[in-house]
Amino acid sequence: MRLLQSFQPFAAPALALAALFIVAGPVARAEVVHTGHLELELIAEAPAQPGKTVLVGLRQTIQPGWHTYWRNPGDAGEATTLDWTLPKGWTAQDILWPTPERAMTGPLMNYVYSGGVTLPVRLKVAADAATGSSVTLKAHASLLVCKDVCVPEEADLVLNLPVGSGETTGAAALHGALAAQPKPLAAKAEYSARGDQVDLAVTSGRLAAEARRAGAGALYFYPYSGTVIDHAKPQAVTITGDVVKISLPAGYDFQHAKAPARLDGIIAVGSANAYVVSATGGPAAAPQTSDQAPAITSAASPAVIPVPPPATATKAGVALAPSVSGGGAAGPPAPGLTLFSAALFAFLGGLLLNLMPCVFPVLSIKAAALARHTEHPKEARTEGLAYLGGAVASFIALALVLILARRAGQAVGWGFQLQDPLTVSILSLVMLGSALNLSGVFEMGLSAQGAGTSLTTRPGAVGAFFTGVLAVVVAAPCTGPFMATTIGWALSQPDFAALSVFAFLGAGLAAPFVALAFAPGLHRLMPKPGAWMQGLRKTLAFPMYGAAAWLAWVFAEQTNAHGLPVLFAAAILAAFGLWLWGVAQSAATDSLRRNGHLGGGAALALALAVLVLVPIPKPVAGTASAETGAWSPEKVAALQAAGKPVFVDFTAAWCVTCKVNEAGALAAPEVKAAFARTGTVYLKADWTSRDGLIAKALQEQGRAGVPLYLVYGRAGGKPVLLPQLLNAGDVVAALDRAAR
Repeated sequence: MRLLQSFQPFAAPALALAALFIVAGPVARAEVVHTGHLELELIAEAPAQPGKTVLVGLRQTIQPGWHTYWRNPGDAGEATTLDWTLPKGWTAQDILWPTPERAMTGPLMNYVYSGGVTLPVRLKVAADAATGSSVTLKAHASLLVCKDVCVPEEADLVLNLPVGSGETTGAAALHGALAAQPKPLAAKAEYSARGDQVDLAVTSGRLAAEARRAGAGALYFYPYSGTVIDHAKPQAVTITGDVVKISLPAGYDFQHAKAPARLDGIIAVGSANAYVVSATGGPAAAPQTSDQAPAITSAASPAVIPVPPPATATKAGVALAPSVSGGGAAGPPAPGLTLFSAALFAFLGGLLLNLMPCVFPVLSIKAAALARHTEHPKEARTEGLAYLGGAVASFIALALVLILARRAGQAVGWGFQLQDPLTVSILSLVMLGSALNLSGVFEMGLSAQGAGTSLTTRPGAVGAFFTGVLAVVVAAPCTGPFMATTIGWALSQPDFAALSVFAFLGAGLAAPFVALAFAPGLHRLMPKPGAWMQGLRKTLAFPMYGAAAWLAWVFAEQTNAHGLPVLFAAAILAAFGLWLWGVAQSAATDSLRRNGHLGGGAALALALAVLVLVPIPKPVAGTASAETGAWSPEKVAALQAAGKPVFVDFTAAWCVTCKVNEAGALAAPEVKAAFARTGTVYLKADWTSRDGLIAKALQEQGRAGVPLYLVYGRAGGKPVLLPQLLNAGDVVAALDRAAR
């Protein structure tokens, strides 16, 4: 009894505390996640109310000296993203971005948050959310946090939020974040572009008054788009009456692309206020004069955060610039071709395509065919015409696909079929099947791994026709002289002109074989048929094996090697099926032949099923701006603004011409020395998988495929285009000119 009496003084407070918890109901709870340089947490302003919106936010506590990025990171960086997983019926709106700070990173201007920031997001609550319960909100946050280096960090965040009533702890932080939001400004806003300058004029007595109090230099325009201004250059501000005019250095969109219909962003007045501006394109508002309000002019230069330039990586002695986001590319005017000259160049381009390494494997098949017809000129002529028909028909079919895809808004170009892993894998098996046929594993047959293998190896006109088809398909990795400009021109013309140009490409590709088939003296010059023909045939199988291996490497590049087990399994099944087919052809009994054909057909069908039905990893994203040394138009503009010459290599893993240039001219010691001597920055635009940004840049240069080599001078201006087949002397000369 005395023990109970001793606890009596604490009974009332304990009961009161328990009652408080019972009345208060559930409490919003979230774990703080430490990512390395950040502490991240989801917070809420208040409990959720069914059918209404609730304000939640991502609270970032940033390690001293480090920073994250605004919606437009500026010249470099990456904006924070949130990928929500919400209960059924809930939806998330866009992030509400507080006004950022400015940070100079070497010659680059970035828009950042340091110390800490809260990014609010409004969530629409489901109308049937149960009052008195709590819901679990999940978000995957991806951030880039930088100091002297940049580190991508991410976190999976969870917030248990009460519905109807309860407690939250994020109200103060979210109210502060909302107070830091740019405010709408009821004002007339217009912009005009002239040369390398864009004038933004805002007519607002409120903005003009605040600007006078803070000083014209306190104003700064933060654009929502990363490509409309040159962020690193100063902005000049003039205040005349109620008109505030900010003269902005023009960015890529105004200098090289189509000017936007609206110029959107915020105008910050020091660290006090910021206002949302959406300016229409047109003549700048005329300055208004006033005796009481004289004009004030200043360069906008509020304090910025100095950040050391990131360490640059080097590769083969070539300096690589830090990653910068952006889009587009400068382009020269379209070449002034006529249909006649384009057709002539197309024929010459197709003719020279036979000298490209990607066509060699298919020519092996035709070389074997020529050897077979040394004493049968009539058959040779028939096959020559059929080969011509297959090549021309295939080029026209490719042209139709390209035209229709572009009309549908797809960014495709020459070689588009090799940007699809499934197509590449099937072509690899076609090459393997052709090689096995030339090696004598089987003589002819119908394989489920693609009709191309059996059809190209079938004697006569049918085989020749489909060999022409295969030649065009595998010619896609190569673009020879005359081809790039011609194809780019054709795709910008009416359908008849485009189809005519592609038909002449096919005629040029087929011309050598057709000429050999019709040359009357050829058969007298060739040796008599004999055992040497079998040896030649088996020797010519090895270029086909090489082509199959090369296509497997392209497939590995597109799938990060994760798809190779699928391709290898299909290749083993296809080879086994073709071997069984060959065994059946030489079987002594009908039973063995029947079983061999059934087993071979089943293995080939299973090989095709593996490729089609087993999930192949999706193509890796284009690397236009994903890694150090990767191309982006903004990076080019930033480097030019810093006075650096730039070499841009538009390439792809499946582009044989590209690889020849990389292993030859670009790897030459004198070229490496020229890069180091001139300080030229090497950027790579990788088109192995589809990338609309790169496709657009190629189109703007009048090209439809890779390779493409551009050299930008340190003094700015448009780039110099190098030949598609490079030699070291041309590259060195271009780099020396660019450095002047």
